[in-house]
Amino acid sequence: MGKWIDEFRRGWQGLSQPSPVLGIGFAAFCILLSTVVRWCLSLIRPDVFFTPYFPAVFFATAFGGLRIGIATTLVGGTLGVALNFSNTSVDFARLALLVIFLVVCGLTIWGVEHYRSVAAQQRDIARRLTQEEEYRKLVIDELQHRLKNKLSTVHAVLHQVLQDQPKIWASIDPRIRALSATDELIARVDGSGCDIKDLLLSELGPYGHVRFTLNGGPLFLPAKLAVSLALIFHELATNAVKYGAFASARGMLQVSWSMTDDRLTVIWDENEGPAVGPVGAAGFGTKLLNSALRPFDGRTEISFLKTGIHCTIRCRVPES
Repeated sequence: MGKWIDEFRRGWQGLSQPSPVLGIGFAAFCILLSTVVRWCLSLIRPDVFFTPYFPAVFFATAFGGLRIGIATTLVGGTLGVALNFSNTSVDFARLALLVIFLVVCGLTIWGVEHYRSVAAQQRDIARRLTQEEEYRKLVIDELQHRLKNKLSTVHAVLHQVLQDQPKIWASIDPRIRALSATDELIARVDGSGCDIKDLLLSELGPYGHVRFTLNGGPLFLPAKLAVSLALIFHELATNAVKYGAFASARGMLQVSWSMTDDRLTVIWDENEGPAVGPVGAAGFGTKLLNSALRPFDGRTEISFLKTGIHCTIRCRVPES
């Protein structure tokens, strides 16, 4: 019984073609029900011959397909002509109604079959898209896994080569770790990017949530822009730990962002940090701040105030 119910459900949903026995049985049930309805109507109007069979043709075609629909039409037309529930006889008017019935049923069968064909094509397309999406996710997961392994290998090789040069290694190691953390953050949202707040929390979280405040609404960053901003935030956070707000017990950091059309403005404002001394020659971090956002028509402006560093970051956020 459960098998028949499942087959009926799949046939009604158009997922599969029902067996001939089930299709014929459903059509016979529709014909029988229509005949009962016609008998009830004959108590009011004896000249209703074919109208009750229209739903039977529609439902039989929708369930069983073209052949079942044609068979239901022929049976319904025959019963409409041959079966009488009153003393009326077959005349020209009934034959004219038969022709109209056959034409309308033909159009109904064509419409239902066209819809079934389109629905089947859409289901096939949806199934292929689902398979392609699953394959794409599999490829992306494998690629991310390999990139992570390569980054780990590069990290290990550099550590091996620079183990006798701790100062150089100390400047490289955190940047590689920042890139790895950003890649993992982006990977968690299917490689398409991440929210700027999640990015800042990833960079600033290790220094304690009471040391900084974040102000701004949800803003999704494309992957390439997220990586560039992650490097900039890492450089600023590292500088804050060494010389800025995080180097003082009372130091605080406030980061805010806003969007105007497609332009993003981020303000990095440090307070209560150590007094800023004379600024030396531009190092790697300064060069990175000045060049990382060039592909996004962006720039970084840094002001060394007595209260701490004030940095303004402006760039264009791509649509995708």
